[in-house]
Amino acid sequence: MPDKDSNLVLASASIRRLDLLKQIGVSPVLIAPADIEETPINKESPKNLAERLAKHKMEVVAKRNQGRWVISADTVVACGRRILSKPADRSETSDFLKLLSGRRHRVISSVCVMDPNGNLASRSVNTVVLFKRLNIDEVKFYLSTQEWKDKAGGYAIQGQAARFVKSIKGSYSNVVGLPLSETYEILVGLGFQFPQ
Repeated sequence: MPDKDSNLVLASASIRRLDLLKQIGVSPVLIAPADIEETPINKESPKNLAERLAKHKMEVVAKRNQGRWVISADTVVACGRRILSKPADRSETSDFLKLLSGRRHRVISSVCVMDPNGNLASRSVNTVVLFKRLNIDEVKFYLSTQEWKDKAGGYAIQGQAARFVKSIKGSYSNVVGLPLSETYEILVGLGFQFPQ
């Protein structure tokens, strides 16, 4: 069995996920994005989308990294059954923010971990986030920050959008991009050796 995190691959290009893993004492030896198609299938639920994409990322990256630990994850933001992907531009981000204004929405992440022997474990986590009602100046300000780029739902809770969040029910780190407690539990369950 590999010692600590000396043989672990993160199947993501997300700096946020890398930083979150480091928070719990995990430093991947390799960052290997899967570069898969992330378009939802017709009538696919947000949870099923997150699970399908995390599993697909795992499969792609694990094939290239046999004998290593691999972590993959996908995060989906949903308002009702509507999936709010990474916005294409300012206009779509503005639409997302107006939709989220004064409402609750869900952030669903699916995490998959494969050990060096090919054993796989996964878990999905759901967090409910309530935004304050946003006025037009707040929307314009947030668009000017550029933080929305490459963010599911068009916002980053760890940045300026924190001022819009009235409440969270569930995992904060899940909203950032990786539910840490659940990721830790999966790794421990598969026998990953954390620093003591």
